[in-house]
Amino acid sequence: MSFILRNTALLRSITSVIVRGFTVIIGKLPLNGSGKMSMMTNVIGLECVVCGRHYPPSDIWTCPNCGQAGILDVRYAATARFTAADLAERPHDLWRYQELLPITATSQLPPLQVGWTPLYQAPRLARELRIKQIWVKDEGRNATASFKDRASVIGVARALASGAKTIACASTGNAASSLAGIAASVGLPAVIFVPEHAPDPKLAQILLFGATVIRVQGNYDQTWELCQEACAHFGWYNRNAAVNPYLIEGKKTAGHEIAEKLGPEIPDWIAVAVGDGCTIAGVWKGLCEMRQLGFIPRLPRLLGVQAEGANAIAAAFFSGKAPTPAPAATMADSIAVGAPRNWRKALRAVSASVGTFICVSDEEILLAMRVLGRQAAIFAEPAGAAALAGLAKASKLGLIGTHEQAIVLVTGNGLKDVKSAMRAADKPFTLPPDLRQLITFFEKSR
Repeated sequence: MSFILRNTALLRSITSVIVRGFTVIIGKLPLNGSGKMSMMTNVIGLECVVCGRHYPPSDIWTCPNCGQAGILDVRYAATARFTAADLAERPHDLWRYQELLPITATSQLPPLQVGWTPLYQAPRLARELRIKQIWVKDEGRNATASFKDRASVIGVARALASGAKTIACASTGNAASSLAGIAASVGLPAVIFVPEHAPDPKLAQILLFGATVIRVQGNYDQTWELCQEACAHFGWYNRNAAVNPYLIEGKKTAGHEIAEKLGPEIPDWIAVAVGDGCTIAGVWKGLCEMRQLGFIPRLPRLLGVQAEGANAIAAAFFSGKAPTPAPAATMADSIAVGAPRNWRKALRAVSASVGTFICVSDEEILLAMRVLGRQAAIFAEPAGAAALAGLAKASKLGLIGTHEQAIVLVTGNGLKDVKSAMRAADKPFTLPPDLRQLITFFEKSR
């Protein structure tokens, strides 16, 4: 377990990961006829992950005392609970966890279906990886085909509540197409900043949803900085999850769903691809909340998976030092982050879970895309398959035992990046329309 102990120095500067408490109102809290939530928010404040200072609920993005390093965490009031019986009568989307979300009685909620994505058992995949049991959570089934929809619906709801006229974000693709679609569903103008290497299928989504797209001649980190400056200058609502603390509250609902669906069968590990650090931190927060509510008897360990060419958070985990920004180089564009902003939340989540990080090559990601398709019939983009690549590698290295169970979080659909999918897949066979040649082909291929 030396990989855990090497973090000690860094962890002293990071506040405890365990969610300190929240109010959960007993009984049914349905949507009212206007599409607004019939409840009041349970948010009591924001806490800086660096200095621990507390702030009242507001749309401040980072701690005024710590600057951009001072990422904030949303805190909820403590003590009551809801039950499985309460949830049974609620819609199958992320709003079923309404008491644990930063929305109010006047929040206008985007109408698109987000959340309650499938959680499949994959026995053939488990046999191939030599792991006792594997579940695959397919986030490509969300409204715009990625996990990022969970964050975008919260961002759009809060933008509308604040009276914002425009919402903006910087993204390598998924957050951008997600925001464009969710914003379009309520008629809110969106400005999207993407780096020049963003895949065309994702750009097509964004443009068809009607967003204004700024294609920046630079990498993701330069694109992100420009978006930050533009939001400050124009007064746009900032959807960037790396600094907007409310966005993780949407992402954590994946953890809620896993806990609700599996209950006492919660597995030993959850593998999550990591870019900025928001997703894995959000999933962990959701799991912690459901553990406190009694839905699961224990917490699983987290396996954070980074691409070898974009591994700043994994390097920090093992070195005990803050991440060193560096150019990102990986085909998995959704996790191609060279200067992660939310690394503290990611590190404290993985460490609190007694988990670890692992890095995978682009070749391993391509293989995982192929294996996931053939053994579980799930079409994943590179970042979505990265979690499986990490799980496979961890199994080979003995970090995960043959007696253990795991969940793979697939964060995006393969149609998001068809070019990479074609690299991962076998090539088709070309034959003339002649049955005799077809028969000969199959005879030779036996």
